[in-house]
Amino acid sequence: MKVVALISGGKDSCYNMMQCVAAGHRIVALANLRPANTDELDSYMYQTVGHQAIELYAEAMELPLYRRTIQGFSLDTSRDYSETEGDEVEDLYQLLHLVKEKEGVEAVSVGAILSDYQRVRVENVCLRLGLQPLAYLWRQEQESLLSEMISSGLHAILIKVAAFGLDPEKHLGKPLADMEPYLKQLSQKYGVHICGEGGEYETFTLDCPLFKKKIVIDAMETVIHSADAFAPVGYLCFTKMHTESKDSDAVAAVLPHGCCPCQNTIDKMTEEVEYADQAEDNQQEFTSNCDLSCQWGHDLPTFCSSRSSRGYQWIAGINGLQSKEPGIRSQTSEAFIQLKSELDSRGWKMKDIVLVHLYVRSMEDFGPVNTVYKKHFGVNPPARVCVQAPLPPGQLLQMDCLLHDWTGPPEDGSFHKREALHVQSLSHWAPANIGPYSQALR
Repeated sequence: MKVVALISGGKDSCYNMMQCVAAGHRIVALANLRPANTDELDSYMYQTVGHQAIELYAEAMELPLYRRTIQGFSLDTSRDYSETEGDEVEDLYQLLHLVKEKEGVEAVSVGAILSDYQRVRVENVCLRLGLQPLAYLWRQEQESLLSEMISSGLHAILIKVAAFGLDPEKHLGKPLADMEPYLKQLSQKYGVHICGEGGEYETFTLDCPLFKKKIVIDAMETVIHSADAFAPVGYLCFTKMHTESKDSDAVAAVLPHGCCPCQNTIDKMTEEVEYADQAEDNQQEFTSNCDLSCQWGHDLPTFCSSRSSRGYQWIAGINGLQSKEPGIRSQTSEAFIQLKSELDSRGWKMKDIVLVHLYVRSMEDFGPVNTVYKKHFGVNPPARVCVQAPLPPGQLLQMDCLLHDWTGPPEDGSFHKREALHVQSLSHWAPANIGPYSQALR
């Protein structure tokens, strides 16, 4: 895919670009949000320290750079973001909208590792623009990830420190490779996030295999933001910098195409499936009473289990056989009409569905089903399992739904809350687990 890379100047956004290239994507543009009239913006979303040198990224990579000044503020700080006028997230929307219009990009490179806050907001913007977020660093083990970055040829320096054990006078400007052993010590002693995911430090990348030129800082100033006795906060302000050409031998190849961990995992899964298909001794005709096709030609009524003491109930057998038009889209729409009718008759709502077992006659219908399916759920849809199954003639899909609601009021001092893990970024953590369904609910 054609990719625009969101860059802050830090190690994470740079290394994620390298992962995008390794996965076969093409970086065609860079995008950055900068602060207005300040070096360091108090933002939940964006790294702004070091913004003076971002223009050199375009020179170093020989790519167009799109920038926008941050005008909004952190207004909607809830777990699930919704479009909010005046929020700093809307600046990201406007920036990516422009890049998509000018460059025809299909995906966005994002360096998020641990922050759900950041991931949810980037995914919200990408969903509205029809772009695919690529967050290959998401949820990777931080100590091994840091070592990976350093060994890959990425050269970065510490540009901000804000944690116990990190001193602006001692550590600002130090190469990340030199700091790695000390950061490991701080992590073991005090629980410091070794990749800086708790805001302990920020970096600026001066060189990496994607750069055709390296960035050189000629002059900089140290700014003490907070002279705290235990955890002073300070950052570097670049005042003079330039790019230098690299030797042709130094412009190393990025991770070679095909070495992406996701591809290795998918290849292994494919081998396992092929092996299972060839194991004839394990194959037998599916003729048990559980066979979904055992009642051929009959429009079976839905089945509803009794409600458990903990508030769970199954509604099974939802299908679209009453559809007046043929085709998977029509049957899917009709199935949701049937489902909502069943829910209404039993006092349930769509938001009470926590898990869906979706059976389809053919996996070729997966895309068309999702087109209709996603219209019926909000930001955090239920978890879902989808399998191909031998459905009765004429029936193209079936849904079984698990519902939940609390059976009584919460205990004193507690409250009822439902949380969903709904990651939509492509990553090594979940290379293929994206769609109109959450990975988990609790």
